[in-house]
Amino acid sequence: MPSNEHHDTWEQHYAAKPQVWSGRVNAQLSAIAPTLGGTRAMDLGSGEGADAIWLAEHGWSVVAVDVSSTALARAREAAESRGVADRIDFVEHDLTRGVPDGTFDLVSAQFLHSTVEMDRSAILRRAAAAVAPGGALLIVDHAAGPPWASKIHHHEFPTADAVVAGLALDSGQWRELRADSVERPVVGPDGEDATLTDNVILLRRAAPSK
Repeated sequence: MPSNEHHDTWEQHYAAKPQVWSGRVNAQLSAIAPTLGGTRAMDLGSGEGADAIWLAEHGWSVVAVDVSSTALARAREAAESRGVADRIDFVEHDLTRGVPDGTFDLVSAQFLHSTVEMDRSAILRRAAAAVAPGGALLIVDHAAGPPWASKIHHHEFPTADAVVAGLALDSGQWRELRADSVERPVVGPDGEDATLTDNVILLRRAAPSK
């Protein structure tokens, strides 16, 4: 992949530590995915692979997409250690330039925020276009920045309703299953207790008429 600001920023982010994320699946994904059905998923901004690995362990074939080659290398190593690397296709790709080809029963965008400017609504619209008929788009966002994340305190966090509006989807082809906010307790990087609020958006594409 040619050097660009998104790639370079996230490479620096992952190079700063031997492991950036917890290695645990995102809570909303693990709660919602089992209710959806389907076998093929795409994980946008897959990072070090926890979500993709969890999906693979629960029967999904996964395309895990990230702009950082370092993150994907860590994800692949973790998937191999868990015995599910054959169920995951790791794709280095800049989502500001489009999404990988194919259609999916589930497209998951978990905390797809960036310190680098990007047209996030356009990315999510392209993600929605990759959802197969009858499939689902799951978007989970920060409703506000974590108190310890000083780099994104200037970042604007849209409401769940604003995210849905920004998708501009055909209401005749999509059903909104939920667009709300939930709180979850977390432990910060220095061991501090905190409560974060997540926006959860779940949309299902209409299945073909029989």
